[in-house]
Amino acid sequence: MEHPTQQEFLYRLQLVSSLHNEHNWTDKENGIIGEHFSYLQKLLAEGKLVLAGRTTTSLDTTFGLAIFRAASQEEAQQIMENDPAVSNGVMTAELFPYHIAIKE
Repeated sequence: MEHPTQQEFLYRLQLVSSLHNEHNWTDKENGIIGEHFSYLQKLLAEGKLVLAGRTTTSLDTTFGLAIFRAASQEEAQQIMENDPAVSNGVMTAELFPYHIAIKE
């Protein structure tokens, strides 16, 4: 599906260092991760999210990616900052303009 007025963006997510140790996880952090997944599912249902996933390495080296569409850099920044994992300080995130060149 083409989105002519939409641009593609990617945000890279990484756990905050205190959560690299699984013993530091509480019900609060687990709940926030649940909200994070719900947020991504909502973006998918709205046709904004292209894909999301994470590496399967250990907690200290793992990172996640969300590739999505937004009308502007400002909207993309807002989408990233509204991710519950980011807004609640469980993960840090960095935004990049992105262009999908080849896909399935």
